[in-house]
Amino acid sequence: MDDAQQYNYDRIAKAITYIRQHFRQQPGLDEIARHVGLSPFHFQKMFSDWAGTSPKKFLQYVSLQFAKEKLAQNESLFDTAYQTGLSGTSRLHDLFVKIEGMSPAEYKNGGEKLAINYQFSETRFGRLLIASTKKGICLLSFYEGTPEAALKLLKTEFPKASFRLAPDEIQQNALKIFSQDSEDISEIKIHLKGTAFQLKVWEALLKIPQASLVSYNLVANMIEKPSSSRAVGNAIGKNPVAYIIPCHRVIKSTGELGGYRWNQTRKTAIIGWEATQKTEL
Repeated sequence: MDDAQQYNYDRIAKAITYIRQHFRQQPGLDEIARHVGLSPFHFQKMFSDWAGTSPKKFLQYVSLQFAKEKLAQNESLFDTAYQTGLSGTSRLHDLFVKIEGMSPAEYKNGGEKLAINYQFSETRFGRLLIASTKKGICLLSFYEGTPEAALKLLKTEFPKASFRLAPDEIQQNALKIFSQDSEDISEIKIHLKGTAFQLKVWEALLKIPQASLVSYNLVANMIEKPSSSRAVGNAIGKNPVAYIIPCHRVIKSTGELGGYRWNQTRKTAIIGWEATQKTEL
């Protein structure tokens, strides 16, 4: 993704924020385009190139009513699947994402025995930092500020690890998930520091199909801890691998989107974009 595309995402994000703040007024194309500093024609083209649909239709996909309908539909589907012991949620991620928890030896003493490669990249959802150990992706994080600030946050997780700016095959394979044609992705290996409970929650998230939305309560049921929705929410909030582990697909039972580690506008953008791909194609 080049700088022009990143600039487009920044404008997309600005437009989505405006749409969310004024959804009751149902802002028109001219009004939104004016807010982001583009002519209606150029804004419509830029938005359609990004989302595959018009701003008007996108507004429908991120509305509270749409989220409630998707939530009700998916909660019923998942409940049936889990009650009958079926994996009827069949999701591509189940086939090619494998999570491995770090052993205490790997992260004790600030991760002094870990060698971590990292690189910065651009995606349709903005800039990100991706990092990997020899066993898999240990972080994929969107960021808004400087690359240096993003890297500093990574280093606080593993203060004694060795770091190297070095794109590697593990990272490059994982980044293919952001491309339109992702059929040639090999198994994505993820190597995470987390408690047993957190790892269980993150693994459960991989079962949520693309363009689906589920509640925190349902994820708690998925891991057979029905009274732990608050703890589930905390674990989801600490997910260190954005998008690949799709924490953005978990929303409040009211249909409201809820929080997101990488800001709610980005969560709205991802949810809306996935909905358009599922519906429009």
